[in-house]
Amino acid sequence: NKWAPADSDKELELIDSLFRRYESKDSPDVIGPDRIERLCTDLRVEITDVKLLMLAWKMQAAKQGYFTLEEWRRGLQSLKVDTINKLKNSVSSLEQEVMGPEIFPAFYTYSFKYCLTEERQKFLDMETVCELLKLVLGNRNPAQVESLVKFLKNQKECKAIILDQWQCFLRFFDE
Repeated sequence: NKWAPADSDKELELIDSLFRRYESKDSPDVIGPDRIERLCTDLRVEITDVKLLMLAWKMQAAKQGYFTLEEWRRGLQSLKVDTINKLKNSVSSLEQEVMGPEIFPAFYTYSFKYCLTEERQKFLDMETVCELLKLVLGNRNPAQVESLVKFLKNQKECKAIILDQWQCFLRFFDE
């Protein structure tokens, strides 16, 4: 087994070394937005690609645009990768794994919570919801997502969405 406990110290060293390549200079133990852009370049993934959100989900990242050392370790260990090339390969196949019916609902819920940027924030504004719907569900149900986004943008009564409403969208698309 490549990831046996005896090897874990060496793997952790490699994972930490890779983290240091992207670590923000002014904030130790954090990869910030500017360095995430560099990571995306190295992974050949657009900053707006759903795969970056899936990587954040694998890390269980708490704050949008930032990866802590602990989150990085958790994500890379979960993916069983310790080099940029292995991470690149893993990220390309992540979408297939996450889109499965057993895993997708958890990722879908995470995507909403990840976009809550303020402490105690409970809702997302309609513009964010529309972009997130296209990002997260766009590949699964493109025509339905486009119709819903058009409806949400044209209606004037509702200015924001809470998590329960977000969950209803997924149930709607799954029926």
